[in-house]
Amino acid sequence: MAGFGDLLAACLIEKDVDTDVLWTWSYPSITETFRQVILRKCCLKTDKEEFVAFCFGQFNKQWFYIFTSEVKNSDALSKVTHVALTLITKDFCPEKYRSLCKIMCNKFIKTGDASSMLEPYLSVVTKGSCPNDEDGLFLVKDFDPRMSFVASPISDVINIFGVETILIYTALLLKKKVVVYSPKIETILDISRSLPLLVWHRQNWSILHPYVHLEDEELERLSTSITYVAGFTDASVESRTELYDLFVNVAAGEISIAPEARETFQMGKIHKDIAMFMVEAAKNDEYNDQKLVKELSVKTKDLINNLKKLAVEPEDGGGKVRVTLEALKQRKLTPVVENFLFNLAAAEGLV
Repeated sequence: MAGFGDLLAACLIEKDVDTDVLWTWSYPSITETFRQVILRKCCLKTDKEEFVAFCFGQFNKQWFYIFTSEVKNSDALSKVTHVALTLITKDFCPEKYRSLCKIMCNKFIKTGDASSMLEPYLSVVTKGSCPNDEDGLFLVKDFDPRMSFVASPISDVINIFGVETILIYTALLLKKKVVVYSPKIETILDISRSLPLLVWHRQNWSILHPYVHLEDEELERLSTSITYVAGFTDASVESRTELYDLFVNVAAGEISIAPEARETFQMGKIHKDIAMFMVEAAKNDEYNDQKLVKELSVKTKDLINNLKKLAVEPEDGGGKVRVTLEALKQRKLTPVVENFLFNLAAAEGLV
């Protein structure tokens, strides 16, 4: 289980009756760059009436969770209309941090004193628990990180994109760059966080950047990753083909391939079989999401294990066995399958 030391910082932003948005508190400290990122993500800066109660993302290999609450009937905060509390952490666990944010926010709204939030924060850091006024006790150990991985069902994605979901599967399997677009933040978060389920054998959610803006400092950090799933609410990201191999437009229910990446996404029999399995399983009432993910993972592992069997020793006899293009050519495979298997071997570190 992750230690209690996953919390790195907390900060508070307030919106007052004059619609001014102010950064009012942080503990222990936060860099100016990260501060700008959070101010950008925080929905209090917009003129729109509706606000997003909870959002999360990743910046500079750290996770941020922003919980926004309307302030009602608070004697302590008579001039404040909204508060947004951000927690910065090492781990991906939205449900855990949403709960902790809410506890800390409620304490602040009641007292009007930002330092009152330190009590639950430090209690979680030192003991892994803190009192929760609503229902007793908040316990870190009640939140299994693996449950965060499966919180958004992949079947929803398959039902939107049908057989084309195979393109996302292929992109993630081959460690490519996937950009997901929807104008709605909640949709982007839901869809993006479910995509790594397609490559469950890796159980790697660090590839997830579910809420990114087209700003230089964010894109610079993103570009340091070889592979990612990045979520955007700005439609103009579609024209930024240097950011992706695959563009997933949730709003339109369409997937498009960047021109330079076309060769990667040529489909063979392997792809068709997996695509048909996903579509049928997503429609089948006897399949829950976990069963679908598990069976897809078995198919993926079989594919990788069969690929490993094609590995050969280097001609000089030294070093570990590797999959070579020559070894694949001897199998008289179609060019599409040969290309896909070689790319998969490279993604799995077998070449």
